[in-house]
Amino acid sequence: MTRVQTDIAEVLIEALPYIRRFKNATVVVKYGGHAMVDKGLKKSFALDIILMKYVGLNPIVVHGGGPQIGKFLETLSIESQFVDGMRVTDKETMDVVEMVLAGKVNKEIVALINQNGGQAVGLSGKDGQLITAKKMKYLKEMGDNKPPEIIDMGMVGEITSVNNQILFNLLESQFIPIIAPVGAGSKGETYNINADLVAGHIAASLKAKKLVLLTDTEGVLDKEGKLTSTLKREEIPGLIADGTIQGGMIPKVKCCLEALKGGVKKAHIIDGRKEHSILLEIFTKGGIGTEIIP
Repeated sequence: MTRVQTDIAEVLIEALPYIRRFKNATVVVKYGGHAMVDKGLKKSFALDIILMKYVGLNPIVVHGGGPQIGKFLETLSIESQFVDGMRVTDKETMDVVEMVLAGKVNKEIVALINQNGGQAVGLSGKDGQLITAKKMKYLKEMGDNKPPEIIDMGMVGEITSVNNQILFNLLESQFIPIIAPVGAGSKGETYNINADLVAGHIAASLKAKKLVLLTDTEGVLDKEGKLTSTLKREEIPGLIADGTIQGGMIPKVKCCLEALKGGVKKAHIIDGRKEHSILLEIFTKGGIGTEIIP
């Protein structure tokens, strides 16, 4: 046996206890960032999800699409504005967001997984009343003991309920749900919802074993820019308050907190720029990103 063959065997043996531990477990994966743009990473992601399904896990994918939306808006000469990593969404922008997320991006992911041997089904939060929402009232903290500023985010929504029965039905039929993060209001209006928050709420509604967020950073970094491997839930508010966690990382850690509060066992923020990052996080001892625990 060659050294390469021995290394492969050792990798498989290392994964065995994790495959056994997570058999039949539901894992919600938020797919976004560079992993959705690079051709090699896109295929790597699809194969990771398919392998998870084949070895007995129940993966559910919630995807973003910020770069794709931004590119389309730029083509239409519509300016993009962001607050704490969230896109301000007027009605004109909302039409583009829904078209890109629920149409183009969602179906591309479904096709990629199906072409590589999986069985994926695409849906948005509006399908089967999966996600109902209301207009978000966003308060931006101003610091220095100043009162928070009320920001009108337009058609950005916050989740009011998740109809997880449709997801249970798909999982029982051995399908992999691929979810676009838009939801419906009480009058049928469409809301743009942060994909991280959608993933967190869905994970909580299903009492998922794990929530995994793919990002364009190693994970949560400390003030020196070094990776923090493990964080406890109670540490997060202080790290946001002192500026260690800022910008687009804020909604990510907040969705992890909501998921843990709702019964998810563990949340992970990992670097989606690395090939097979999901498998490395779930099926190896050390993992590669930040885990957030109760």
